[in-house]
Amino acid sequence: MRLLIAEDERDLARALSAIFEKHNYSADAVYNGVDALDYALSGAYDGIVLDVMMPGLNGFEVVKKLREKGVATPVLLLTAKSEVPDRVEGLDAGADDYLAKPFAVAELLARVRALLRRSERLVPDVLEFEGLTLNAATYELGAGGKGMRLSNREYQMMEMLLKNPRHIVSTEQFMERVWGWESDVGVSIVWVYISNLRKKLQELGAGVEIRATRGVGYSVEASR
Repeated sequence: MRLLIAEDERDLARALSAIFEKHNYSADAVYNGVDALDYALSGAYDGIVLDVMMPGLNGFEVVKKLREKGVATPVLLLTAKSEVPDRVEGLDAGADDYLAKPFAVAELLARVRALLRRSERLVPDVLEFEGLTLNAATYELGAGGKGMRLSNREYQMMEMLLKNPRHIVSTEQFMERVWGWESDVGVSIVWVYISNLRKKLQELGAGVEIRATRGVGYSVEASR
């Protein structure tokens, strides 16, 4: 799952990114409302965590413009303004939830999980294909009664593959969703992670393989 964080306090934005990435989300951070709107309009995000008081456009304006343009990505508003009229304004603008600062990390994560469950892009807690399972709660890949925990990016790549088994995911899609547009890593990193995942599938004895289609991308298939 990929999140967009829009927060003008850069230290807080970096802290939020670190929190979400620790819990197996990908996160991009922007620091003003104009960039928040531009990034959100791309449709590349499963959820948006949006500060209200930002330069350029405030959070209410960003949400309103997104909804006017038909972008349905769920939005959690973060703000120090916790009065009822402010909450009402944010929800009326099209936000899905509202969390006042300061907040507990556990509550933030719970609200984001709830936000994503309500989204049309809902991913089940356990993805399964040909006896292979991927557990969103434990980040474990399992088969035949054995399991192993995946790293953040391994998990995200496996999730992309298992959401649409037998369908090809391109290298560009992996780069965009897992590393982000502004990453300075080369595309060869995708092959490195695919190689690691293949080894783990072999260790598990899974009846599934990651198959490469030259020049196109990768898919999960039943082993031949």
